[in-house]
Amino acid sequence: MGKSQETFSKKENEKKRLKKQKDKAEKKEVRKANSNKGQSLEDMLAYVDENGNISSTPPDPKKIKVIRNEDIQIGVQKQEHVDETEIIRKGTVSFFNDSKGFGFIKDHDSQESFFVHANGLLQQIREYDKVTFTLEKGPKGMMAVGVKLV
Repeated sequence: MGKSQETFSKKENEKKRLKKQKDKAEKKEVRKANSNKGQSLEDMLAYVDENGNISSTPPDPKKIKVIRNEDIQIGVQKQEHVDETEIIRKGTVSFFNDSKGFGFIKDHDSQESFFVHANGLLQQIREYDKVTFTLEKGPKGMMAVGVKLV
């Protein structure tokens, strides 16, 4: 007589398959038992209290604040566009090299240093001179132009 065609590994695979089916059926029963279907609308509602926390109890009607739609602001208020390059600034020349034709001016208001080139000068300047200037976008950032002595 011949041997059975069913080997040990086939039996193990069949056991695993049946166990998976059984586990799946058990999970389905648990989900069915814990299902939220059929709940009333009141049971499903959530409320937000005055601190922004979610709770299951409705807020106290005495504490409710009425907010008009016109009072709600979304975003930032529009401001007039002020072009910084048109503002005449005051500063002090902190460094200037005559032979190379460039230097730096320290703004009195913001204490920032701005690059200045000899092409942006209206008058000859030296270190520690008080000057007025405007800003212009240069290749490496803002630079002082229209520089003249005070």
